[in-house]
Amino acid sequence: MKNYILTLFITSFMTTFSQERPPNPNPKHFWHTEKTTASPDVIWKIWIDVRNWKDWDTGLKDASLEGDFLLQAKGQIISLEGRKSKFKVVSYEEGVSYTLETKLPLSSLFVKRYLSTENEETWITHEVWFKGFTAGIFAKQFGSKFMKLLPGVVQNVKKIAEQ
Repeated sequence: MKNYILTLFITSFMTTFSQERPPNPNPKHFWHTEKTTASPDVIWKIWIDVRNWKDWDTGLKDASLEGDFLLQAKGQIISLEGRKSKFKVVSYEEGVSYTLETKLPLSSLFVKRYLSTENEETWITHEVWFKGFTAGIFAKQFGSKFMKLLPGVVQNVKKIAEQ
């Protein structure tokens, strides 16, 4: 029994601090990327306009932010089902990327949005992952649903940005 608990703890610890992307998307770690003709500045403005996230994130009823969208900023989202969750901006590179963390019991949900350019083309990526001791439980409960919504969410950002 001790060996089982130790193995479980080590496995959880390793997955908590590993930041490499798995080779294939799964409900615990997934992403979607779209190419766009919109400029990175236009996309960035859409991404940091928290009050209007509900216009393109089909899983949200509402969202709010305390203060400016910067590193350590805090906010709240309300799901379509009315579930309220707090988030914090845990990484931020102006005009390029940011990562949000939502604390869960004994784990966290992370959402990273980032832009890249290649051959004068702009790429939009939204990446989502669960980390921590109970990450598998939350991935099982919410991951598949979020995974199905993600392509539409990124396509909505692209559509708004290209108008």
